[in-house]
Amino acid sequence: MKRALITAIFALSGFALAATPNQGSKQEAAGGFRAGAFAQDISPTKFPVPVNGNMKGGFADGVHDPMHARCLALNDGRRSLVFVVVDACLLPREIVEEAKEIAWRETGVPKTQMLISATHTHSAAALTPAFQSDPDPEYVKTVGPAIARGMIQALKNLEPAELGWAFGSDPAHVFNRRWRMKDGETYENPFGLTRDRVRMNPGMGNLKVSVPSGPVDQDVAVLAVRSAGDKRPLGLLANYSLHYASGNPAISADYFGAFAAEIGMRLQAGDARYKDKPSFVGIMSNGTSGNINGVNFGAIASLPRPSPAENLQVVARTLADTAAAAYEGIKWQSVVTLDSEEVDLSLAVRKGSAEELAQAREWMNSIPKDKDGQWSNMKAIYARETVKLADYPDQVPVKIQMHRVNDLSIGAIPCEVFVEIGLHLKAVSPFARHFTVSLANGYNGYLPTPEHHAWGGYETWRARSSYLETQASPKIVERMEKMLSNLHSRSKQGTFEK
Repeated sequence: MKRALITAIFALSGFALAATPNQGSKQEAAGGFRAGAFAQDISPTKFPVPVNGNMKGGFADGVHDPMHARCLALNDGRRSLVFVVVDACLLPREIVEEAKEIAWRETGVPKTQMLISATHTHSAAALTPAFQSDPDPEYVKTVGPAIARGMIQALKNLEPAELGWAFGSDPAHVFNRRWRMKDGETYENPFGLTRDRVRMNPGMGNLKVSVPSGPVDQDVAVLAVRSAGDKRPLGLLANYSLHYASGNPAISADYFGAFAAEIGMRLQAGDARYKDKPSFVGIMSNGTSGNINGVNFGAIASLPRPSPAENLQVVARTLADTAAAAYEGIKWQSVVTLDSEEVDLSLAVRKGSAEELAQAREWMNSIPKDKDGQWSNMKAIYARETVKLADYPDQVPVKIQMHRVNDLSIGAIPCEVFVEIGLHLKAVSPFARHFTVSLANGYNGYLPTPEHHAWGGYETWRARSSYLETQASPKIVERMEKMLSNLHSRSKQGTFEK
């Protein structure tokens, strides 16, 4: 409540401050394309610390590899655009808005030109409640200001630069995790119903399922900047539609952090010649992976598989190889044009009926907890979610963004977005190429298509992890298509959003 009040106060006070001359406006007045990057450590320092990503809340006793807010700042001489990817499972809107507010006050860069997303590592310190895990409020207080420090430093690191983008393909690690049930086969969901026609992660060799219920996206998108003078790599933002890899114990940045290290080595960014320069920052963002993971449930179960920790490194290395190969084909540009649009949509919340709420409370009262004080029974877990959602407002704001970097468009959605949505946006973008960053600028749960809602399955089950109205994705896509059209029209006319 206190954080929400602070955010509201910031929003109200912004009108008077927005026109004040500041560092950001001075940067934009300088002219010429510039870029800068910085990786801000946001790891917890007090343990044990809560970790979410599972049905039960867990705790971490230390740091395997650190959590970062990896920041890439661009400035075309007229306006800035800042990308931030945070090693977090879920990043609540309150933390995002706090970080943007602090950075805006310091730099003058409008908040609409900041994109802050979560990687979705399941091994990071919790930042928002999810199922039976709750974050440490003292740690949460530190994260927004830390993210802001990273953005501010990335903007301070701006230097004359060149930019380019390219796309590679890596099909080895993406598999649709939702499988169709065979005719006549059923299973019971946590609401006591047997009508679901899709099952997530059905297990190897499950004879009750037939085929995956949708496609995958094999693209590895690469947006890179290098110094205009010595051509050293400054930063690289990649995008891949893989949910997460997992393998390292918490606290860990998963394959996203491992990729950052691997791509730096591929590009020889640690060359001794650059020791007095700002460090290169490699960044991997999460694409539209809401129904995608790295397990091929159609494979022969007896085939050997790497350990989880080994698999994480394999994923990072092959993605770095793909990104580095794409990097070699980049056509570098010293003249860059940036443009952005942001919209807050008001979307309905799916809540239980009076009867469903009564049933949920009865299950919570009658189903015993385990010795650790938590439930392992799925009916009780989802009953608790039904009760929690009853306190949600009937409508919630959902922030979506669309950015243009020359002839590349980049979307941002605060959800675990289904791959069909990302592929559609790639197909309809009027720009040369497109990619979408999921879990961006807040968290509003899974975003299935209406068709997937009808099929059911985990990603559609009503909970704080999946609560938007069933028509949410068409409404979001419709608005994003309009935003793409607006950006494209302005690019042709040479006009830009104020």
